[in-house]
Amino acid sequence: PVGLDTSFGFATLRSGLHLGKLDATLDQRRIYMPKDRPTKGETTRIAIEDAAMNLFLTQGYAATSMRQIAEEVGLALGGIYNHFSSKEEIFAGIIIDKHPYKQILPAILAAEGATAEDFYKNAAHIVISEMGKRPEFMNLMFIELVEFKGKHGAALLKEIVPKILPVFEKAIKTRKNLRVTNPALLMRSFIGLVVSYLMTEMIISNSILSKLMPKNTEDAYVDIFLHGILKPVE
Repeated sequence: PVGLDTSFGFATLRSGLHLGKLDATLDQRRIYMPKDRPTKGETTRIAIEDAAMNLFLTQGYAATSMRQIAEEVGLALGGIYNHFSSKEEIFAGIIIDKHPYKQILPAILAAEGATAEDFYKNAAHIVISEMGKRPEFMNLMFIELVEFKGKHGAALLKEIVPKILPVFEKAIKTRKNLRVTNPALLMRSFIGLVVSYLMTEMIISNSILSKLMPKNTEDAYVDIFLHGILKPVE
């Protein structure tokens, strides 16, 4: 189980994360049972998600119909409903199945640093670099925010939090010079660092503001996260 300190008021969250972790383990055992190859149904589901994601990114969520997705995959319209009940269900599946955290998490766990500052700099660089290789996911998150007001965020976090929160718990226990002692808040602020950097990087690209940025913008951004924008009071 995830050993959260109840002094933070996380007793309920601890049990919830434990159950979520158990559910995830059972799901993995069901999905990844030894077999020669994926079933036809699994292969079709993946193909539907891939086709839908391509259409959502190229022409927008609202402009994409179930019929278009079916045609892209080579299915009859009725056939797609054997796998997904609606277009929104396909989108929700994409948000979970295509999230790059499965590639990012091992890299974060392997991040090293003699100090808390070194560790968070290394971890931030790893996540920003890996997320930067998957710009399509940031575009999907824009669709999520515009079309659904973030309603699928809870399902995504249910998948991610039990796996990543222990990293921040451990950091608080082993890195004694952190001002933040709430692991959930530390995780949220770290996510905010990564998302805000990637989002503003997309917004200012090819603009005059981009040309005014220092060469080490990423380092400077992480430094602001760690130390703020104000000079220490002497």
